[in-house]
Amino acid sequence: MKILVTGNAGFIGFHVVKCLLERGDSVVGVDVVNDYYDPTIKEARLRILEETSARTGSAYVFLRQDLADQQGVDDAFREHRPERVIHLAAQAGVRYSLENPHAYVQSNVVAFTNILEACRHHRVKHLTYASTSSVYGANTRMPFSEHESVNHPLQFYAATKKANELMAHSYSHLFGLPTTGLRFFTVYGPWGRPDMALFLFTRAILAGESIQVFNYGNHTRDFTYIDDIVEGVIRTSDDVARPNLAWDSDSPDPATSNAPYRLFNIGNNDPVHLSEYIEAIEEALGRKAIRERLPLQPGDVPATYADCTELEKAVGYKPATPVREGVANFVAWYREFYRV
Repeated sequence: MKILVTGNAGFIGFHVVKCLLERGDSVVGVDVVNDYYDPTIKEARLRILEETSARTGSAYVFLRQDLADQQGVDDAFREHRPERVIHLAAQAGVRYSLENPHAYVQSNVVAFTNILEACRHHRVKHLTYASTSSVYGANTRMPFSEHESVNHPLQFYAATKKANELMAHSYSHLFGLPTTGLRFFTVYGPWGRPDMALFLFTRAILAGESIQVFNYGNHTRDFTYIDDIVEGVIRTSDDVARPNLAWDSDSPDPATSNAPYRLFNIGNNDPVHLSEYIEAIEEALGRKAIRERLPLQPGDVPATYADCTELEKAVGYKPATPVREGVANFVAWYREFYRV
């Protein structure tokens, strides 16, 4: 199968493409490779994908393309004719959206419009795209369920991803484009993003520097290991979205539709206190952290917890990697990559 994957130089996109190549799919990767964080790690990921293609014999093409360029996106689809699309490219980061909201409009709204239009006009059989647990915003009923409304985002980043879900539904309804949105819960693991807590904490502890522990350490997160995310992404991409024939417009379910549209959580379904997460890092490093306890940051959500019942029912899979195991794998990778 020929699959176009956006954001393939990014953390999740890299792992998804590598897995697809290893199972024998033909992949077209698209990424602008911006400098939101150090491009060195992105270029290293891209080299590994080239090596994986050569080792497996799976066809792989990489396009260094800005998805906000409508003509460039259309040209890519016209030339490569993907059967399915996995859209993982986005401007990520909660706090950066307070500083540079326009970057989120370009990367998360304009680019997604271009992807939807290309999928529509080039008759893509299924679009799977990344959303985020951040869309739950002010919701407090735990665990978070796709069947609850998410109309109170706490950051602009979350608002753009909620917009993606609404935009996808309109294309599913108007043009019959099957779409599946995936709400990721705090993804971590080898080759992760340098702006995320695990990366920042590991670097600081090794350097003997203090780590910033916001909300005085009272966060809980549904930390989800990268391999579990990848398995969920690929399984849902393989399982094309269909209309829910039992959908009732008098009592509309936000997670499905009478159009070929659906939403899934992908989380570990096992929230972990931030202090336990830090202890796992300390254990893997063999060093203690110096903790600087600070107030809750603007836009932060105190707790996340994923209900993954629908994902398990649909594709027979539920993330389950223990945090200590996942953190140890990250630390081993970090030490090897940075030679520390």
